[in-house]
Amino acid sequence: MNALTSYLRNVRTEMAHVVWPTPRKAIMDVIAVVVISAIVALLITGLDYVFTSLVNYVVSKGL
Repeated sequence: MNALTSYLRNVRTEMAHVVWPTPRKAIMDVIAVVVISAIVALLITGLDYVFTSLVNYVVSKGL
């Protein structure tokens, strides 16, 4: 039990050193993550469409 108490005390001490972002910074970071995720999703969707079309073309031509 002493180890747990010591651990929690150390956690509390370290948490005092954490620099939390401002609400505006946090919102901007969330927006950036959402936008980048949407761009990556569109890129993957486009690549999937291209490769699916290519495979369908090859299979239909019997190459």
